Amino acid sequence: MRVLSAAALRTAVLALGLCAAAPPTSRAHEGHDHGSEAQAPPTATAPRGSSSTEALELVAIARDGRLSVFLDRAGTNEPVTDAVVQAETPEGSVPVLPMPDGSYGLDAHWSQHPGAYEVLFTVTASGTTDMFPVSLTVPEAPPAPEAAGASAWAAGLAAAHDFQRHLKEADPLPLAVGGLGFLLGSAVTLLMRGRRYLPATALVVLVVALAFAPRAFAHEGHGEGGSAPPLAPMAAPSAQDLARRQPDGSVFVPKPTQRVLAVRTVVTASDTLRRTVELPGRIVPDPSASGVVQSSVGGRLSPPESGIFPRLGARVRKGEVLAYVTPPVQAVDVSDMRQRQGELDQQIVITERRVERYRKLAPGGAVSQVQLEDAQAELKGLHDRRAALDNIRQQPEALRAPVDGVVAEASAVAGQMASPGVQVFQIVDPSRLWVEALSFDALAGGQDATARLADGRMLRLAYMGAGLADRSQAVPMHFAVEGAPPELRTGQFVTVLAATDAQQAGLALPRMSVVRGGNGQSIVYEHVAPERFQPREVRVEPLDAGNVLVVSGLAPGKRIVTQGAELLNQVR
Repeated sequence: MRVLSAAALRTAVLALGLCAAAPPTSRAHEGHDHGSEAQAPPTATAPRGSSSTEALELVAIARDGRLSVFLDRAGTNEPVTDAVVQAETPEGSVPVLPMPDGSYGLDAHWSQHPGAYEVLFTVTASGTTDMFPVSLTVPEAPPAPEAAGASAWAAGLAAAHDFQRHLKEADPLPLAVGGLGFLLGSAVTLLMRGRRYLPATALVVLVVALAFAPRAFAHEGHGEGGSAPPLAPMAAPSAQDLARRQPDGSVFVPKPTQRVLAVRTVVTASDTLRRTVELPGRIVPDPSASGVVQSSVGGRLSPPESGIFPRLGARVRKGEVLAYVTPPVQAVDVSDMRQRQGELDQQIVITERRVERYRKLAPGGAVSQVQLEDAQAELKGLHDRRAALDNIRQQPEALRAPVDGVVAEASAVAGQMASPGVQVFQIVDPSRLWVEALSFDALAGGQDATARLADGRMLRLAYMGAGLADRSQAVPMHFAVEGAPPELRTGQFVTVLAATDAQQAGLALPRMSVVRGGNGQSIVYEHVAPERFQPREVRVEPLDAGNVLVVSGLAPGKRIVTQGAELLNQVR
């Protein structure tokens, strides 16, 4: 008896301690929610409806007592902003007014009440009138969820109320008898053990306080038989239109978001096109519109009359002096030139005397006029030879621009020694550039091509010719760049896409339509509904610098996103 009473005491105290220490959520009953874990707000969309024809697509969205109408072209998804729209609503015929963002709007107070509504829109655009029936279903407002994150004090009060309610619902007589027997058994156990009176008494007092004193924790507003009031409810989340990926992998993109992302589409069509190959290439100058400036003799460089060498990127004109080259004169050459000058000076003096004598004798007939003229011509020749010999020592060589263009390369420095045949300047006309590509396959001669830069821009090329000799087992091909952009530079690497004689069937799409999926597979996005896009795995081959050929995975007649596909692929 003594052992059983002690065990009963310990078991009761332990059970009551565990009950008091249990989390509030474990003791929650019907009508009470004591959880403190915050729940994520549900993602909702505003009531909406859509209708479409072969040419146009209309989406109506109800929000805050107004109806927003978005009108787009069915094939390209381009907004239609110049249409005249009339709506037949439950409140009668109402004009739909254009809005600054390119949509249309009207007041729709009836959309604030739950129910199913039918609205008929009459749209006149580009001289054509179409009717768009739209069904709108406004659901009932969701029940307000109970507040999350209740404080520990509120949870404790709720637990006290639960315990008190269970006590009051139970039969009081068995409780009183059981409690009295429990106290008597505990007292007998303590008397028989003769030890630890104070701890045992403290445990008994704690049990009594937990069992019969929950009213001390009641807060204002509760009567004796009341229950814990529910916490203040949180307002229902308002409808919000957010782009998100659906469980089936498709992407829901509201019409307002499509306008921001500038999503555009194209209807696919099958065609038979030439197979293309990618060739490595680089930008080279047009041989007829470029040139190099070289010195024919070795000498020292000096700037032109302006005192400044032309800088890189400076535009020059044909024949403009870019620099001077002054040839050096060796000591031996100086001695020879001085000896030659002395000889010429001596001959000039002798010839001048003869001319003077002939001039005096000519009037008397002693010397003919022919002899006088021959002596004068000989004297003039000697003067010219003497002047040319002086110029050899003093006159530098002028380096002139061979064509009009821009200085692409320059290596001139004042005082630098220029060697014969070494390039000093390179002049290039930036509006006339070529692409030199290396072909390893047999290509269709005379076919124009396209080139793709590293940043994705496209260049149109005109075929100029192909070589017959192999260059590292490749045939060089030349193409002229049509409408070369000003930032294009010689030596820049490009990828040339040239057509071959082989043909294949497929669907042509812009390169920006194809994006990479999570597994590295090429995918495109099909516009399956006004606000839904479905990814499709495809296999593509290069077609030109701006387009690819879809050879499998896609059927003709589908609306495929051509602009904004990369942004849709990032929606999660």
